[in-house]
Amino acid sequence: MSEGAEKPIDRMTGSAGRVRSFLESHGLDGGLVHFEQSTKTAQMAADAMGCELGQIVKSLVFVVDDRAVLALVAGDRRGDTGAIARLMEGAKAAFADPDTVRAATGYAIGGVSPFALPEDLPVFIDDSLERFEVVYPAGGTPSSMVRMTFAQLLDISGGRIAAIAR
Repeated sequence: MSEGAEKPIDRMTGSAGRVRSFLESHGLDGGLVHFEQSTKTAQMAADAMGCELGQIVKSLVFVVDDRAVLALVAGDRRGDTGAIARLMEGAKAAFADPDTVRAATGYAIGGVSPFALPEDLPVFIDDSLERFEVVYPAGGTPSSMVRMTFAQLLDISGGRIAAIAR
């Protein structure tokens, strides 16, 4: 297999295994792919997948008045802290630090998947992602992603569509 080529994830360990189990329970594990190179940033992920930057689903964790929230934002957009704070009926939204991200999601920065999350974690989905039929959220590690339709992401993430990006 060539450098950077995609390959199926074959081990069920840690975060990758958690995502695989979740996807299997929803009949979607065939979309989980692992890369030899990092997909930690949206541009790196788009390059690895060979797709448009906007199709990459960035998982951004914010803190609004001491409460974590997950914002799923298109790779070519930036999270709108004001909009996120308003949706959470809070005063201010700020990026979560790495420890807060792990505590809130169970994943490390660079691999936060929108699946198998704590039930009390609010999830908002950038409305600009609706322009794509196929999107690519993180697969639980900094070198994995999930190929799925926008409708599937909406259905199994438990997220709510909102204008959360600019």
